[in-house]
Amino acid sequence: MTNTPARLLTLLSLLQTPREWPGSELAERLDVSARTIRRDIDRLRGLGYPVEASRGSVGGYRLVAGAAMPPLLLDDEEAVAIAVGLRAGAGHAIEGMDEASVRALAKLEQVLPSRLRHRVSSLQHATSALTRGDGPMIDPGVLTTLAGAVTACERLRFGYRSGEGAESKRRVEPYRLVSTGSRWYLVAYDLEREDWRTFRVDRVSEPFATGARFGPRELPGGGGDAAGLLVRAMKWEQEELRVEVTFRAPAGFVTARLPASIGTVEPTGEDSCRLRTVTTDAMEWVALRLAALGCEFVAHEPPQLVEHLESLGARLGRAVASAPGRGRGGQG
Repeated sequence: MTNTPARLLTLLSLLQTPREWPGSELAERLDVSARTIRRDIDRLRGLGYPVEASRGSVGGYRLVAGAAMPPLLLDDEEAVAIAVGLRAGAGHAIEGMDEASVRALAKLEQVLPSRLRHRVSSLQHATSALTRGDGPMIDPGVLTTLAGAVTACERLRFGYRSGEGAESKRRVEPYRLVSTGSRWYLVAYDLEREDWRTFRVDRVSEPFATGARFGPRELPGGGGDAAGLLVRAMKWEQEELRVEVTFRAPAGFVTARLPASIGTVEPTGEDSCRLRTVTTDAMEWVALRLAALGCEFVAHEPPQLVEHLESLGARLGRAVASAPGRGRGGQG
């Protein structure tokens, strides 16, 4: 193989398999001399690939973990597997999944050959995922289109449905995607309204990158804090809940089962802890998350949360009492 770039790519593909390759075997595979293999290994090292050489009569090479992430070569099956996994994750507002995951998906789908994009779409449409149901379903194609426009500073057109169900057409300059743990939002400058807006991604339809580039605008307040702008917009739109709850369980147990977006749990003892937070999440959603924790707790504030939990408990009690075999007429 005399073409050096093609030979380097083939060599890199071999080294990315988890094994040690004797120099003689690599030379035979690539139909070159052992000296050429040594020069190619030095070229890969110069490009940032940490190739380790072992000593001995045979001598071998293997790719090891380095200080930085070099480019990877993926075969067709590996590329499809990664894309399907990223699309499945992007389709749900998974807690802890940030913008980097969506950027990775956008980059991968940008370079996938059409035959592989078709395979990824077919697998996505032919499978279903069992999710927690905390957040709305999101079309991964919508998410990656938005992410690509954000990265390229490219104007977008899309349809949008408000919380009241009103349909509208929007033309925006997208600034950033923000994940709250249960939902994805797009922070963008609305060109028709001449003001900044936040859009729930699950309400966006048929996004289209227009190809028109723009210079980034400065966010209100400066600093480029898109998450802060979203928080201020949500507080303006929604009533704040000042929540105070004590739990009869260790802080680690409760923290592992509550979304980080609700607030921080403080330990008050070996087997007790307390949550004091201000949230704009729906009161019904907070109540359900508390009820699903699997431990005893006492809700102190706000009064409407206490009343809702009392009503919920009564309904659940009636549901059990009316079940066959329960109640005064049953056998217990």
